Amino acid sequence: MRFMGKREIGKLSVFDLVISVMIAEIAVIVIEDLDRTMWEGIVPMVILMLVQVGMAFVALKNRKLRQLFDGKPSIIMAKGKLNRDVMRKQRYNLDDFMLQLRENQITRISDVEFAILETSGKLSVIPKSTEGSPEEIAEERLNVEEQLSRGERELQQQAEEGSRAEHHSDLAGKLSMQQNAKVIPPKYRFEILPIPLIMDGKVQDENLEKLEKTRFWLKNVLQDEGVTDFKEVFLCTIDHKGKLFLDKTKKPRK
Repeated sequence: MRFMGKREIGKLSVFDLVISVMIAEIAVIVIEDLDRTMWEGIVPMVILMLVQVGMAFVALKNRKLRQLFDGKPSIIMAKGKLNRDVMRKQRYNLDDFMLQLRENQITRISDVEFAILETSGKLSVIPKSTEGSPEEIAEERLNVEEQLSRGERELQQQAEEGSRAEHHSDLAGKLSMQQNAKVIPPKYRFEILPIPLIMDGKVQDENLEKLEKTRFWLKNVLQDEGVTDFKEVFLCTIDHKGKLFLDKTKKPRK
């Protein structure tokens, strides 16, 4: 297990589990059968270990192979609502759900914005950023919009009066946050968070289509961040609030 990597100790995929069981069975056969030499057990165990390590390196460079072995995360709860179809598909019951919520120190289900069942079986919980009833949240959003509109008027007055640039950047930042929230379509069905747009320099066109966006839109966004080529990006994701995360590669791939 040490030679196969620390990942094997913390999390086993189906393939890793099969390899581990086979190695254990070979060891048991050699120990029980006194007529067999130790090499008859060591050689096949080494071969299995090399197969596992080789497949791990291949999967490291191939996302489709990783998904084949490890599967995909499942959204159990999105925007405060349970996804029963996903729970039924994963054979995941409410007792398991509440147990893992408690493990995440969540005492009220209404506090959960998103709950994601990872491929390891662990539940990742994203709590709500705001508390209150839907009516209170809607009222708060209206107040924010009024404040933003008031901020626009103040920004124009400050520009005419030649006030400080720091006030301008503060109000412009609030307006930018409002624009980012409109990136996610209202009827978008969340399947994974954060939403990957670029992975290993490759554009995730399927996710762009679900977001009702194009490569042209993504390229314009990246150009604002100083990126001219998709291959310069190692990872680019967007969260449910429309905020972009960008991680560039050290050297662009050719």
